[in-house]
Amino acid sequence: METDSNAGLGQSRRYIRFGPFQIDQQRQQVSRGGTRVKLRGKAYQALLALIAKRGQVVTREELKRTLWSSDTHVNFDANVNMTVNKLRQFLGDSTERPVYIETIPRKGYSFVLKLEYANQPFPQSSFASPAGTEQDIPQEPEKSGMKSDRWPTLEVIALILAGILLGAGIATFLIARFGPSLRL
Repeated sequence: METDSNAGLGQSRRYIRFGPFQIDQQRQQVSRGGTRVKLRGKAYQALLALIAKRGQVVTREELKRTLWSSDTHVNFDANVNMTVNKLRQFLGDSTERPVYIETIPRKGYSFVLKLEYANQPFPQSSFASPAGTEQDIPQEPEKSGMKSDRWPTLEVIALILAGILLGAGIATFLIARFGPSLRL
């Protein structure tokens, strides 16, 4: 495993890790805590551009050239902003307290977290937090836990159906008992 001190060598390594994220450059896949997550297109390209110049400013113009060909006609400023915001959302980062991507006003962006490089996948049992300490990977909620979210809805539906059936039963009983002369 290599850290940023060998960044020149690290660029040729297959795997890059930062925080809970790992990138397999050969497969162009990103995983979080060992689980593959979808980050494709412009956001993935922007992440690689920022990682390639970790700690340095990647100008908006550089991102524009990286993300779009010269013959593309779009609102580059808005699209660069949207792409970086999408990437931040994916990473769980914020502009107020950046952990991964820092905005450099009127210039561009900088990837600020330490990177690790390797030829083999990193262990999935733990990850380095932004502070650099090891901690357990947060687990996804179990499917049985998701079912418990449905119970309140099912209870309401059951109560409505019980009320309808009870009302229909009472009406049927009253008509049978007191005859058709009963006005409801």
